Amino acid sequence: GAWYREWRLVSLDGSTLDVADNLDNEKAFGRPSASRGSSAYPQVRFVSFVENGTHVLLGTGMGGYHEGEITLAHKVLPSLKQGMLCLADRNFFGFDLWKKARAGGADLLWRGKKNLRLPCEKRLSHRSYLGTIYRSDKDRRQGANGIRVRVIEYTLEGVIDAEPIYRLVTSILDPDRAPAR
Repeated sequence: GAWYREWRLVSLDGSTLDVADNLDNEKAFGRPSASRGSSAYPQVRFVSFVENGTHVLLGTGMGGYHEGEITLAHKVLPSLKQGMLCLADRNFFGFDLWKKARAGGADLLWRGKKNLRLPCEKRLSHRSYLGTIYRSDKDRRQGANGIRVRVIEYTLEGVIDAEPIYRLVTSILDPDRAPAR
């Protein structure tokens, strides 16, 4: 079915762009290191949402090369609104970013890192389960301040060097609303 038509699909990602090689840009943005000192051009780092259908960039945050993608992501998250489904890779998954991304009402489907601790609290249909994410181990031990999520586990059959298991974490708790397949 076309379950995804309920949402405007956007993806969160970051990258770098070379800028003109001049002193002002070097001071403003910095340069990455290279095998013989530093790279030929200063670079801007950016994080943006891209609308999956049109490839239009929206909610872009820019900074110097040495500014982290997570820092920039915090700046663009207010662009997420209800009716959007935001996809993101494992680099972005974390309690604070997740909570901030959900604040505008958007749904999330983010890949989790392979060492992510997300125990099954309730097994669901469609190869998924409910779990809870916490800001800290202290909160986890006390069962306090958690955010309920749905976890979808899958494998990549026949792919050389694939990880043994992949995990997607979503704010869509109802497996019938968004089946894992």
